[in-house]
Amino acid sequence: MTSFKVWAPKAKSVSICVTGEEHSMQSQSNGFWQIELKGLKQPVLYAYKIDGNGPFPDPVSKFQPEGIHGRSQIWQDNYKWNDNNWRTPELKNAIIYELHVGTFSPHGTYSGITEKLDHLVELGVTHVELMPIAAFPGHHGWGYDGVALYAPHNTYGTPVELKQLVDSCHQHGLAVILDVVYNHLGPDGNYLGLYGPYFSKRYHTPWGEAVNFDCAQSDQVREFIINNALMWLRDYHFDGLRLDAIHAIYDASATHILEEMQNRVDALTLSTGRSYCLIAESDLNDPRIINQRKNGGYGLAAQWLDDFHHALHVTLTGEQQGYYQGYSGHENLNKCLSDYFVYDGCYSPSRQRRHGRPAGHLSPDQFIVSTQTHDQVGNRGLGERLCHLTTYDNCEIAAALMLLSPFVPMLFQGEEWAATSPFLYFTDHTDANLARAVRQGRRRDYAFLNKRVPDPQAAETFVKSLLNWKEIGDEAQVKMLNWYKQLICLRQHYIEHIRDSQRSFKPADDSNCLFVYSAGRVKTLVNIGKRRQKLADAGLANARILLQNKPLKADAGQLTILPGTAAVLLTE
Repeated sequence: MTSFKVWAPKAKSVSICVTGEEHSMQSQSNGFWQIELKGLKQPVLYAYKIDGNGPFPDPVSKFQPEGIHGRSQIWQDNYKWNDNNWRTPELKNAIIYELHVGTFSPHGTYSGITEKLDHLVELGVTHVELMPIAAFPGHHGWGYDGVALYAPHNTYGTPVELKQLVDSCHQHGLAVILDVVYNHLGPDGNYLGLYGPYFSKRYHTPWGEAVNFDCAQSDQVREFIINNALMWLRDYHFDGLRLDAIHAIYDASATHILEEMQNRVDALTLSTGRSYCLIAESDLNDPRIINQRKNGGYGLAAQWLDDFHHALHVTLTGEQQGYYQGYSGHENLNKCLSDYFVYDGCYSPSRQRRHGRPAGHLSPDQFIVSTQTHDQVGNRGLGERLCHLTTYDNCEIAAALMLLSPFVPMLFQGEEWAATSPFLYFTDHTDANLARAVRQGRRRDYAFLNKRVPDPQAAETFVKSLLNWKEIGDEAQVKMLNWYKQLICLRQHYIEHIRDSQRSFKPADDSNCLFVYSAGRVKTLVNIGKRRQKLADAGLANARILLQNKPLKADAGQLTILPGTAAVLLTE
């Protein structure tokens, strides 16, 4: 006997289409419809009709082998896990590596990632973060327009192959974080609104209708989202979730959906004995998100700290357009190191208002920092990585400042070897009108470049974004890769010094291009200028050199620092 159950409170009738037959379902309490059928043989493909319309996929479909517009498949695999003794590494000691399943390996699959795990282990990574994998339109895309939240994207592989990837990561000592999107759904293949009040007319996000977390009949919508989060952690053994753009999650309930989700995840920890983390992407600069619940917060483990990226990016590239407006460079980095948020209640030029709230009472290991992410690279018109925008030396400097910061560092795929391939914005919408709108919108948004931005719908745009693993043996790429490996090794060895409360990033002299980043006894000396500089500092001149990308010359208490230098020193 196979049981089917679906929530459709607005429907007057619901039927299921399976094995070429249509069966009427019985109305249950609280808007649910249910039926039990016997004699079904695997694989069972099915869909629902609502008031005679359809058929439509199941909102909680576990797999969509025919794509987001096709039939849903009952998935039962009884996968035998090999990670019973797995213990998740602490997030505070993490080196996170963000990757996109479709472009990370030549295969563009879960199994393709498995083939590259040795590279990540040798690099020193502790946590792998997958960009969204919930089923989305077409063959390839970023995944932030997913519509079947319970179904892993079919072109990446089956649910079993996803479990095998997570299992293999654990066998390699790697935790796995999944990027999930709970603020909106994509427009192509989004059938949820036909079933019930999943969306709110009270709010609107930049990407479409907001999810209904606090309006009429929102209780079941909240369960739908929370159960999805629990499914990824419980059934697929993910170690954590990165919650996309929580500033676009609107909830005026007494218990915010994020707090409720954290409570339920804590309960899952008690039942499984495993620890899980929830990480927020937020531009609110609101410490409440990661404050402990006893202090009035939501209790999430960590959040992204974009202020660090923006301040560092401006320091190294000089760009100050868009959301970089208002960031002045090294002064902001210095504030980041002590107060975390650059905008903590002060005026923000890009927003033209005050923004944020102080967060200095929190721990730096509650913040994730980066020099590059899918957002900061892919949301540029031409998908340029940092190595396309500034010098190779500055990329080494950026890596040193990030990996020796007190925050939790996150790398973006290929960054560790200065990959030459861009990471462009690409889609594969099957709806012609939507495809045209996305293409036109992209051109309109980047008209200021005076260059034709790549067509997101073109297959070539996707192909250009594939990592080129063959170049990893080239001289420049080998040098950068070794630099990252050495920095990560230093971080792990001197982590207690790096977390020292006495931290600063300040000019070392009047040149305004020579800086010392201090973290306890660990000092990182960088020259971002075009000329060699001399520094009279006996303490640094006599310090032990732990790592340097260019030779330092010490003479009579004075250092000569070449342009593009990043050197890590240990003082007495």
